[in-house]
Amino acid sequence: MTDWVPSLEGGSKARYIAIAEAIQSDVSDGRLAPAQRLPAQRHLARLLGLDFTTVARGYAEAQRRGLIESRVGEGTFVAGAPVASAGSGGRVEAGDFSMNMPPEPADAALWKRLGSGLDPIAHDLARALRYQRVGGTESERQAAIEWLARRGVQTGLDRVFVVPGAHAALFSAMTVLSGAERGQVLTEALTYPGVKGIAEQLGVELIGLPADAQGLLPDALDKACRRRQPKILYLNPTLSNPTTHTIPLERRQEIAAVARMHGVAILEDDPYGMLSADVPPAFASVAPDLTWHVATLSKCLGAGLRIAYVVVPDARSGWNFTAAVRTANVMVSPITATLATRWIKDGTADALLSAIRAESRERQVLVAALLPGELVTTDPAAFHLWLTMPSRWSRSAFVAHMASSGLGVVASDVFGTGGALPEAVRVGLGGPAPRSVVRTALEFAAHALAESPARASGFL
Repeated sequence: MTDWVPSLEGGSKARYIAIAEAIQSDVSDGRLAPAQRLPAQRHLARLLGLDFTTVARGYAEAQRRGLIESRVGEGTFVAGAPVASAGSGGRVEAGDFSMNMPPEPADAALWKRLGSGLDPIAHDLARALRYQRVGGTESERQAAIEWLARRGVQTGLDRVFVVPGAHAALFSAMTVLSGAERGQVLTEALTYPGVKGIAEQLGVELIGLPADAQGLLPDALDKACRRRQPKILYLNPTLSNPTTHTIPLERRQEIAAVARMHGVAILEDDPYGMLSADVPPAFASVAPDLTWHVATLSKCLGAGLRIAYVVVPDARSGWNFTAAVRTANVMVSPITATLATRWIKDGTADALLSAIRAESRERQVLVAALLPGELVTTDPAAFHLWLTMPSRWSRSAFVAHMASSGLGVVASDVFGTGGALPEAVRVGLGGPAPRSVVRTALEFAAHALAESPARASGFL
């Protein structure tokens, strides 16, 4: 049954809110039944004499409230219960794509397998509640070596450390490398915002350098090193946040050569290196004598898994690093480290990574089908994209428009390190929102991009 038409007579509320509330009222009164199919958005817009955007926002708001659910290729249906992911155990606040995190696979068997990893911890909980060795136990570091080898990074027990997440790793590494005088850190003009906060906390000046589609420009790096004499080059070289570009091997070799010539350490943040099966070697492989390699599990397995594996250039660097970690964080959580180690050793981590890779590819298929290709920069393995604004839109207006329907995206301002900023936003595709919600959000964004800000506002 798809002949439902909401009554929007009277009231001063925005029409999209009125649509969501009409759905809620008709569900409560029994005029809409669980699993009942609703009219297609364009069809309902014609019936009501409204703009498509208004109806799309109404459906998005109803979905955010858990009233309806979209099914790819089937349509929109009244929900029998609040929408939830297989692993969340609760209601999804659908459509906030401002956070960059892996999609949650909708595979109940996989979630059961993930949960079984907690059983051995429960049987030996006393050990997990004790202080552990800074940098991880030997078993945990062996698991780290095994995991990093999948990325092609080779290391030994004296150079690998387990720490509570990438932020802790970057903070401690930057503390060691910058020294007492702090000084300057070089990075790309658009960079991961987390490192901006760390630099500010440490009193380190972050200098943004020009980049092209292949990443940081070696000539710009050389000029900056000659002029500023920095100690650190921070790079997020694979599926970069926010632009999704990956620095190819030849460019990595050129950058490493410049860094070596000037005695600059490379701080390689590689959270997405495991997402693609076809990526260039890490800087830790290209220039192991220069590189501090940080590989978090939060971006390839789950944001709540606060574990990162750090590879340092030599044993002496490891002594300084563990001292910094001890001061800032004491140690990694034994419960989290034990779970990650078990998942790696029994193949569960590989299964989860495979599922995340597959789901990310499917979401990128939606991107290719729904968004204007000339505005999108992304990669088939990524779970985020970089969206350039058409001339009629500013990034701030687009962010506000998306936020008005609960669809969070992030403006380029957050990633800038000085200088002119592009009219662009980052759009996350992961998190607990199911693929159907991602599709609705992309359809909404695509329609907005095709309209002027005034026409897309949806208020009548």
